[in-house]
Amino acid sequence: MPELDASDLAILARLQRDGRIANVDLAEEVSLSPSATLRRTKAMEAQGLISGYRAELDREQLGLELTVFIELTVSGHSRQSARELEEGLTAIPYVVAVHLVSGDADFLVEAVVPSLAVYEEVLLDRVLAIEPVSAARSIFVLRSALTRGPLPLEHLQPPTRPGGARKAHPGS
Repeated sequence: MPELDASDLAILARLQRDGRIANVDLAEEVSLSPSATLRRTKAMEAQGLISGYRAELDREQLGLELTVFIELTVSGHSRQSARELEEGLTAIPYVVAVHLVSGDADFLVEAVVPSLAVYEEVLLDRVLAIEPVSAARSIFVLRSALTRGPLPLEHLQPPTRPGGARKAHPGS
């Protein structure tokens, strides 16, 4: 895990809230020069800490009013069957997340669809048609309190020196 200082964490936290913020405004908010802020941001992009920037779209405004979590059980557990399932699921446009999980299910899939009729089609014609799938259980979302949010960064706080001072990051 890369070593991050308080300025790096401030940049990451702010970019999570608004990835379109101008570098000069970001620099002012994190109390760094624009060049230092840009250098740090580019370094975190190169390290893969910042994996991209995207617009967050409103599902309901776009007519995607139904969110469904699908618990999938597969037959023949293997890396190959997991790959086949992942490839099949990620090819379905309504699928927005795929997780390999432990417990009763093998995979947890999140799908967003405009209607129950479209979900039925996706489930029967696309999801259950993927070879390793042996069973599916649907969980329909009634209301979402939080669908996305900033990632917690508290566990990445830099270590403190005796006396409570934080270590400085090179290039500050």
